[in-house]
Amino acid sequence: MMTRRWSSWWSALVAGTALAVAGVGAQAADQVSVQLDWLVRGDHAMFFVARDNGYFKEQGIDVTAIRKGTGSVDALKLVANGNAEFGFADLPTLLVGRSQHLPVVALVAVNQESPLAMISIKSKHPMSKPADMKGMNVGVHPSGSTYVFLKSFFAKNGLNLADFKQSTVAPPYENMLLLGRVDVVPGYIDAEVPELEAHAGGPGSLSILLGADYGYDAYGSGLFTSGKMIAEKPDLVQRFVNAYIKAFEFVVDDPKQAIDIVVKANPEYKGKEATLMAQLQADIRSTFFSAYTKQDGIGAISDKQWNATAQVLKDQAVLPADFSPAGGFNSTFVEKAGAPKR
Repeated sequence: MMTRRWSSWWSALVAGTALAVAGVGAQAADQVSVQLDWLVRGDHAMFFVARDNGYFKEQGIDVTAIRKGTGSVDALKLVANGNAEFGFADLPTLLVGRSQHLPVVALVAVNQESPLAMISIKSKHPMSKPADMKGMNVGVHPSGSTYVFLKSFFAKNGLNLADFKQSTVAPPYENMLLLGRVDVVPGYIDAEVPELEAHAGGPGSLSILLGADYGYDAYGSGLFTSGKMIAEKPDLVQRFVNAYIKAFEFVVDDPKQAIDIVVKANPEYKGKEATLMAQLQADIRSTFFSAYTKQDGIGAISDKQWNATAQVLKDQAVLPADFSPAGGFNSTFVEKAGAPKR
């Protein structure tokens, strides 16, 4: 009888201990949410890959939501206010936010070069150099990252925006270009361009002057968090970046599988796989890699390029001349994540 009681007591103790350990393990996963800057694009794939391939789980993180956004400004504010722990946004816009006292810090530079370009329909308004835009009707909204880019692009290439006819159009600009209401627009090669090509005759139907090829020396978009997160939960930030960088490598090595994961997570994009792939391929071809990623790994942020980005904004009076960009990024997390050099 005592033997049976002892056995029952021991079994109960073991079972209870197992449940307790399981409970502790479940509680140990840090719950976080991610705020995107816009609707899902190819360069958002890392978040879905890291979540659905279990990379966040491996790091003890439970990503409860990856929310679509309405622009970089809102994404920055939501993370700064604690409505999300991590976000994705235009890094020049992050600098502007910091000048307005938003406590946000860049962690990963996804676009080492800006994906912004001047775009026209080749059959109507062919361009091979900036001077070819003379006499064209430029469509742009007079605020935000595309307008800053437009002014900088013109200034860097000896063009005067005041000499052009300008039409104020609300983003997205694609329809205005397709309908012939405007002749040329600023846009993103990893966002608008694939959408435009799909309606303008396919690859090669557009004239594209990439800003990075014509003096626009600035970062594009990237991963960021709040200063509070870095100060209070640096270990969580490191684990998040570890998973993100692992997903970044996966996306670069297997873009098709990455897009399949994105579409499975966002079934409303079923049938748009080709567009998402074109967006991602544009980044792989033109923006993900640089001399810094060859030296320090994908996602690396350098003082030189960060300061150059800030100078672009200062030149256009978007940032105060005395604004210091110092503290706007933290590169230690990417370094510790062991980002592969590409």
